[in-house]
Amino acid sequence: MTVIVHGVRLVDDGAIHDDAWVAFTDGLVTGRGVGTSWQRLPVRAHAIDAAGMWLTPGFVDIHGHGGGGGAFDDGPDAVAVARAAHRARGTTRAVLSLVTASIDDLCARVAMIADLTDTDATVLGSHLEGPFLDPGHKGAHTEHLLRAPHPSEVERLIAAGRGTIRQVTIAPEREGGLDAIRAFTDAGVTVAVGHTNATAEQAAAAFDAGATLLTHAFNAMPGIHHRAPGPVVAAMRDPRVTLELIADGVHVHPDVVALAFQCAPGRVALITDAMAAAAAGDGQYALGGLAVTVTNGTARLTEGDSIAGSTLTQDAALRMVTGIGVPLPDAVAAVTRVPARAIGVDGCCGSLAVGSPADAVLLDGELSVREVWTAGASVASR
Repeated sequence: MTVIVHGVRLVDDGAIHDDAWVAFTDGLVTGRGVGTSWQRLPVRAHAIDAAGMWLTPGFVDIHGHGGGGGAFDDGPDAVAVARAAHRARGTTRAVLSLVTASIDDLCARVAMIADLTDTDATVLGSHLEGPFLDPGHKGAHTEHLLRAPHPSEVERLIAAGRGTIRQVTIAPEREGGLDAIRAFTDAGVTVAVGHTNATAEQAAAAFDAGATLLTHAFNAMPGIHHRAPGPVVAAMRDPRVTLELIADGVHVHPDVVALAFQCAPGRVALITDAMAAAAAGDGQYALGGLAVTVTNGTARLTEGDSIAGSTLTQDAALRMVTGIGVPLPDAVAAVTRVPARAIGVDGCCGSLAVGSPADAVLLDGELSVREVWTAGASVASR
């Protein structure tokens, strides 16, 4: 049966369409329009009057580590728990990020995620956030496991992922960093510069080598200095590069979040970088084998006090950036079309164009999630 959601304010492809309707059939968007034209469709349909609420494409998170008490490193059951927590908050499709571990463990984990992609289309693949990172900007990664990329290890990881590694974060200044960027990009993996001490020139060299992302901009990298602009400015000035941003008010000041949207229009992807505590509450957790204490929603290493991921969900990020003046179409694009495009999956998510998968989020006037559809099926309702 066709499902028609009508009377909505549709936000898609950078525009707002008032009094709109969208039709879902067999998992796909099969029609859209405005007014009462949906009543003339020659199909048997279940019509939902959304009474002026907002309808957006399903959110796409390309960098998150878990939620609901589960971590993506911990196997399929934990993945299911974490995905359910984020799905209920609008994230219909996600890349599963893995923290630094041994090469053997990472090979096993990307293979596990590759298996999941065979049965769950909402799992977009894996993200290796390590081990090829700068120890001086390690954040919540185990320092003794960090290493310079070796060609044989890069090949092992690519092979283990069976084409499902979507993203890898690399500090390009490490020995072999540029060669690793080329090897991963040649294998179809999106490469991000991050957890790095790179200068603007080194970051630019990484982008010329094929890197097209900046992992959680401003965090775990040199900041902007008027005589040393660093990787953030290099990314802002390069139209090939998308900047990930954690818009939780903890990782990046709201004024700087607004600055990023102004300096890189259409190239900001709002990520969660969420760990297991997202949608699960304060308490004691672990991230990559490191103890984490979550207090008032902020996750920090129990020893060392470094920020250890976030407890953010994408609906909260959407509310945060619109609250600081980012126009709603731009904010919605930053949780839908932009991240999907950044990892090359914009053909399968991030849009409600006719023919696209029917992933959608219904939001009330305060941008709180009211209902979520994945492939046309309602998977969460409040």
